[in-house]
Amino acid sequence: MQVTTLCLGALVFGEATGYEINKMFEDGPFSHFLDASYGSIYPALTRLTEEGLVTCKAEPQERRPDKKIYSLTEKGRKSLSEALQQTLAPDKFRSEFLFTVLFAHLLPRSRVRSLVDQRLAAMKEKVEEMAQPDEGDTPGMDFARQYGLAVYSASIQFLEHHRHLIEEIATEEEAHV
Repeated sequence: MQVTTLCLGALVFGEATGYEINKMFEDGPFSHFLDASYGSIYPALTRLTEEGLVTCKAEPQERRPDKKIYSLTEKGRKSLSEALQQTLAPDKFRSEFLFTVLFAHLLPRSRVRSLVDQRLAAMKEKVEEMAQPDEGDTPGMDFARQYGLAVYSASIQFLEHHRHLIEEIATEEEAHV
């Protein structure tokens, strides 16, 4: 999905600065789905402003450059609606954990156990975090949260019941690279 579409989607929830939009992707409501960085958000906002899909107002700040606050226009709302009608790209799952366990046969068993333990702890923490809806969540946000909760819960169950499969292929002693 294009970063311009992601920015339009972020602005559906109200006016925001580029910094605030970035935070939505870093640790906010969009952090579980897609990535967008400052390096892509600001050029996208400039392009959207030039196309009349968003407006930008400058708010003066003391000893700092003006803060640019972006708002979605009606034309931008229509553009977002059209973009959301397009065929979606397949999901991509990226995991350093899975990449590392591809090489479990080269790692000491203690390292593989540690990796699995760390992964389980992180996933359980995420499940706790996602267990309660946030005030102001839309029905779509709640559905996405519940979907994510189901995915994390299934992953935890899989790791707890099948961790022996990856631990058994690890080496007894130090790694043999």
